[in-house]
Amino acid sequence: MTAPFNIDPIRREPVATQIARRLVEVILSGQIEPGSRMPSERQLAEAFGVGRSAMREALKALSLIGLVEVRQGDGTYLRKADTALLPEVIEWGLLLGEPRTMDLVEARQEIEIVLAGLAAQRRTDDQIARLQTELAALGSARTPAEFAEHDIAFHVTVADAAGNSALRDVHSSIQALLRAWILRALSGSRNMERSYAEHIPIVNAIVAGDAEKARCTMREHMEAAAERLAVNMPTSSDTTPLPGWPDPESGL
Repeated sequence: MTAPFNIDPIRREPVATQIARRLVEVILSGQIEPGSRMPSERQLAEAFGVGRSAMREALKALSLIGLVEVRQGDGTYLRKADTALLPEVIEWGLLLGEPRTMDLVEARQEIEIVLAGLAAQRRTDDQIARLQTELAALGSARTPAEFAEHDIAFHVTVADAAGNSALRDVHSSIQALLRAWILRALSGSRNMERSYAEHIPIVNAIVAGDAEKARCTMREHMEAAAERLAVNMPTSSDTTPLPGWPDPESGL
């Protein structure tokens, strides 16, 4: 006998995913102050009644989406929110699958295009220098992780140069959730080289103060990056412990 309607089967979540969700609930409840040190890995594992390895995986996942900061030799700290939107979107980020991720990519694309145009009109000499520094760092990056950090810094600088605090805050929220996906789109040195080449005309347009060219070149870069991400997007059959937790060596 067939069911009268279509429904997806219930899927059992990995322990690390369940722990991460519970940690978010605790954090959003206000029990841990932003910027403060969290209980140790051992204390958290005992409190949740789980193994330390599972707790370590959950903390790593929250670190990848920018919710916590693991300081070697000093413990784990809850990051301070950059915007009032961040607590809600962080919880949503743990639920990201392919459709929602691509929605975020689409939203980021439009925001980046607007920011690039404004940056060309409003950038300062100091911001131009920062963009050129990050561009040079992209060109010399040797690993996807190194490239991703400078890629993020580059786009943050563009957002700062745009001079619009509301757009900058929204950009920051989206960037925090997309950070873990950026590595996935940089699968191999060839994609790193392509991405670097796409950044060059963006910088040239912003330096020249050409807003239309800045928007055009940013659009081309965002569309190419979205294509690379789509190719490397995990499917529903993947067994990745958390949707936003790729292997750093596989790249975005």
